Amino acid sequence: MLNLFARGHVNRLTDPVGRRLVALGIGPDTMTVLGTVGALACSVVFLPTGRLVLGSVLVTVFVLTDLLDGAMARARGHGTPFGAVLDSTCDRMVDGALFGALAWWALTGGDEPVAAAAALVALVGGQIVSYVKARAESVGLAAEGGLVERAERLVLGLLGAFLAGLGVPYALTVALVVLAIGTVVTLGQRILAVRRSSREVPRA
Repeated sequence: MLNLFARGHVNRLTDPVGRRLVALGIGPDTMTVLGTVGALACSVVFLPTGRLVLGSVLVTVFVLTDLLDGAMARARGHGTPFGAVLDSTCDRMVDGALFGALAWWALTGGDEPVAAAAALVALVGGQIVSYVKARAESVGLAAEGGLVERAERLVLGLLGAFLAGLGVPYALTVALVVLAIGTVVTLGQRILAVRRSSREVPRA
């Protein structure tokens, strides 16, 4: 949902940076891999050990590089099929590391079993939401949109972790429960979108 409203504004900020990086000889795929490695490392090193403020800030910094690889592809004038697959694969890896790390902390140092359960629901549900879209597109159907897409998942998860690190009571639990519910709703929306698309194909 955030993508629909923020994409144009974000592109105006990232496109000049993307052009500069391309001019320096850096490729979009390199930026994708660097951002992914950084986000994975910060997720598994800082979040499970309770350093939630530092971890959430660093993961956010590396996640933002996901905006730059798209800007760099636009600066080159084209993307590549490999780059699209790499970007999507890396997104799934970061999501898994982030919410797996939050679930681990919630079950151990955080002693918040509800947050842990919600994190796992958000993790598995988010992967399925992405799979539904990819599978639908592979057979010529559409499965766009939804209440909670990747941007919302990251914002809620990282904001909840940051506030919990500052000592705000139940911040992570509330954020992850809202996220889990939103993810389930989004999965239903995607399935309905595929159903509508499948009904339109024979008439097209």
